[in-house]
Amino acid sequence: MPHFAANLTMMFNEWSFLDRFKAAGDAGFSAVEFLFPYEHSPDAVAKALQGAGLRQALFNMPPGDWAKGERGMAALVGREAEFKAGVATALTYAEATGVKRLHMMSGLVSNLDHAAMACYAANLRYAGEQLAQHGLDLVIEPINGRNMPGYFLNDFDLAARLIGQANLPNVKLQFDLYHCQIIHGDVTMRMRQAMPMIGHVQIASVPSRNEPDGEELNYPFLFDELDRLGYQGFVGCEYNPRAGTLEGLGWFHEWTSAHR
Repeated sequence: MPHFAANLTMMFNEWSFLDRFKAAGDAGFSAVEFLFPYEHSPDAVAKALQGAGLRQALFNMPPGDWAKGERGMAALVGREAEFKAGVATALTYAEATGVKRLHMMSGLVSNLDHAAMACYAANLRYAGEQLAQHGLDLVIEPINGRNMPGYFLNDFDLAARLIGQANLPNVKLQFDLYHCQIIHGDVTMRMRQAMPMIGHVQIASVPSRNEPDGEELNYPFLFDELDRLGYQGFVGCEYNPRAGTLEGLGWFHEWTSAHR
């Protein structure tokens, strides 16, 4: 059965960030993920996580200035020193939370820019090697251009090539079924093909990015497919609740009750 992780950036927004951990645990989740923890100290995040009895599934390395529209630095030429400092910062939070994988965001630049591609490849290798020293995986995620126009890593085939070129066993694919459906379609076959390199999975309905209980994707089938493929990692619930987090958890309680 998939190990669901509540995404505390998008879910449980009825609570302040540090209170979302307990709310997620009370709702039945055993793990959480979120975009960024950096507005709070590592100790505060670790205390909230441990107090709720949760595991940390994933979070992102620093993305640059998110408020000003930056969406990662890995492919941004001239930002290499800041990127490396961000890796060090993320590792501090990783040690506090016990997380086993970190997501590296690429930034907003064309992947046809040869300098950007070289910068990304070098930063991917640097981050992968740094994380390997701490026993952590580095994951990269293709993001669709509708939600994030201009994002460098916008194609699953490109992600697979970059992972292959890095040739590091701890560099893996973050397979978001929502993004895959919008970018490519044919989600099941792509998931089957990519499974050997998948390090994390995320879900949401398509096209609305709400609870995974309808619209284009048949999630009961896809959850069973993850089991058939032997996936043992987390499934991050990275969706926007339609009408309140708790009100939208019927799919989660139904699935978990049926598969105990």
